[in-house]
Parts: sequence; C-alpha cells; structure tokens
Amino acid sequence: MKKFKILIPAYNDWQSLSKLLNNIDNEIKNIDHEISIIIVDDASNFDRQLDLNNLSNINSIKVLTMQENRGHARCIATGLKYIFEKEEFDYVIPMDGDGEDRPEEIIEFIKSSENAPDQTIVGERVKRSEDFIFKFCYFFHKIITQVFTGHSIKFGNFTCLTKSTVEKMINEKATWNSFSGALTKVEKNKIIIPSIRGERYFGPSKMSFLNLMSHSLSIISVFKNIVLIRSALFIIIYILIIKSNASIITSIPLILLLVMIYSISSLALRENIDEFDKALSNIKNIENLK
Repeated sequence: MKKFKILIPAYNDWQSLSKLLNNIDNEIKNIDHEISIIIVDDASNFDRQLDLNNLSNINSIKVLTMQENRGHARCIATGLKYIFEKEEFDYVIPMDGDGEDRPEEIIEFIKSSENAPDQTIVGERVKRSEDFIFKFCYFFHKIITQVFTGHSIKFGNFTCLTKSTVEKMINEKATWNSFSGALTKVEKNKIIIPSIRGERYFGPSKMSFLNLMSHSLSIISVFKNIVLIRSALFIIIYILIIKSNASIITSIPLILLLVMIYSISSLALRENIDEFDKALSNIKNIENLK
C-alpha cells in the first residue's frame, strides 16, 4: 500500500472544494492505497465551509492556513515543502480545487504509478473547456514557450510526483515561481497521460487573459538564459531581413520581444531560494479536519 498526498491550494472557493473532496472520496473507494488531502489555504477572507460528513475513503484531511496571501504557485511550493519535511508519503498529486482538474483522473495517475513506480507522471491537456478565444491564446502560449525555451509544456499542476521528484522541486528555486516550468527543468524522464480540462463547479474561471499571460511568462522565465540566447539570434536575423524595409510597422515584433524579455527578467526575480527555504514560516496554523 502506497501513501498518496493530494495537494490542493485554495483561496475562498470553499463551495467548489467541498464538492471536489466528495467527488474524490467517491472516486477512490476501490483504491487499495492510503489517500490523504493537504489543503493550503492562501489566507482566505471567506469563512471556510466544507461538508465532510460523508467522506469515508479519504484517510485524512489537513489544512495549512497561510498568514499572507502568496498566490497559487507559492502555495503549491509551500505544500510540497511541508509534505516532504513533515509527512510520510510516496507520491504527491497537486491539483486545483475548483473542478477543472477532474477527480476521476486521479485513478489514472495511481494506475500509472503502479506500472512505473519510480517515474513522475504529468497530465497532458488533450481537451479544454474554455471558449475559443482562450483556447487560441493558450495555443499561442504553447507555441511561444516552445520556440523560446525549446520545451513543449502541455501540463499544469495536475501531476503525480514521486518522492525523489518532490525533493528536487523543493531544492529548485524556480518552484517558487512556476510549478510546471520548474518540473520541466528538474525532471526529464516523465510519463505522460492524457488529461481533459474540466469545468469549474461554481462561478467563472479565474484564469483571465492577463492571468494566462502572467502564467505563460512565468514558465518562460524559468529558462531565461535560453530565452536570451534565442532572442538575440532572432533580433540579429530579423534586423538583417528588414534592414532595407525598416519602419514602425516592421519594428513591432522587436518591440514586443523586448517587452517580453523585460517581463521575464522581472518575473525571474521571483525565484528566491531564501524565501522558499522559509516558506513554512508563513503557515499560521495547521488544522486536522479528518
């Protein structure tokens, strides 16, 4: 029997999280492993309301309440550090708490881990539930990421991490900035399984265009050295191409690229290993709900 810790960052959306916990409990009823939940409450300002009365298959539920709001990525980073240092576990499954990471896919992660116990598993998005504009922007994000970093990153937080991968993640400063970027950096040998992006249980998606742009640039900033080299080559080649037809219009790609370089350089400053090492000091209290 293996010990799986499901790591869920949460901020105010307790209604969705309550439904998610019940759905997880239903999905794992025939699983012969110990499944526990670690919730990282990112300093929510709404009262916590969770319906835990009918949960019979989840082994335990623990809530880490943050003193200060640090954001999604840093909640996951803090949760990974806490689990590695304070809990007994074999695997960690980070997932969103709103239903967009589908609980039925947890079973596929567990089955894959049984077949390849020493490998980390990522859920590669094969279908999304958002509108056409968002899907187009997300496709553009994947193209830009691959062109400038050399990596095709088609997964988010929803993964199944081995203990050795968790150790690598908590010793990598990029984890404090971008989960998927850091995982791509530290773990080359990953198993890929298909994952369908679900719909939020309640309320609209929190992933706006600006949030998607920030998310994309954060991933790219993990590979800033590669990006700077490729950007320099692009600038040289592009200038040679347009030198006889230089104009404000033809200079727009260069301006956008310079803006991107500035943005990722700023985001890369978030990779602070000293802050990451002190992450557990931001935990205000720990509550065992089950």
